[in-house]
Amino acid sequence: MASLYLLIPITILLLLIAVGVYFWAVKSGQYDDLDGEAERILFDDEPEGEDKQ
Repeated sequence: MASLYLLIPITILLLLIAVGVYFWAVKSGQYDDLDGEAERILFDDEPEGEDKQ
């Protein structure tokens, strides 16, 4: 029972940190383009302007 007095505040602290990191990621634009990187890896398009050998 005494260990709960230690574990509950630690759990609440970790939860608050996780929620803070989530909102920081949303605010900084981490979730703006979910399909862009997934589609980019499928295609071997070379950037325009480079010489083909």
